Amino acid sequence: SPELALQAYSGGVTMGNDLTPMGNSAPKFLAWAARDSNSAALQRLQIIKGYQRDGQSMEQVYDVACSDGLSVNPKTHRCPDNGARVDISDCSVSANKGAGELKALWSDPDFDPSERAFYYVRVLENPTCRWSTWDAIRAGTEPRPDLQTTIQERGWSSPIWYAQKN
Repeated sequence: SPELALQAYSGGVTMGNDLTPMGNSAPKFLAWAARDSNSAALQRLQIIKGYQRDGQSMEQVYDVACSDGLSVNPKTHRCPDNGARVDISDCSVSANKGAGELKALWSDPDFDPSERAFYYVRVLENPTCRWSTWDAIRAGTEPRPDLQTTIQERGWSSPIWYAQKN
């Protein structure tokens, strides 16, 4: 909808704010990311949930949108590999892999209204060459064996805090 952002802001809370309980229903989150035109295509959109259980800090990663028409596995909450690759000989990347935009409306499948929690959005780009790999190619040498040759850039939002019911 052309009114999506307006609807989300009028009916919800923005990043960095507190989300107050509304009954026992799991909150819904609109996660949306757009590609930086100077960077790699997007591979997956995630929501990270932090919470405490039995005095232990816990974290759960949920993939919520996948590129290339792929779907999140409902049991593992993960996207399958989209097949994006990097040619280490020249740092070229797979053509036509990844997305310019990823968007999802998501509700926590493991929601417990009695737990305090925070949620934030993270987006992962397709892999690209690490700076040291680029330097090795320009210098005509092998990449350093003690460093990964590729990286996967990420972007993330501020959290939304869920306050438990009293």
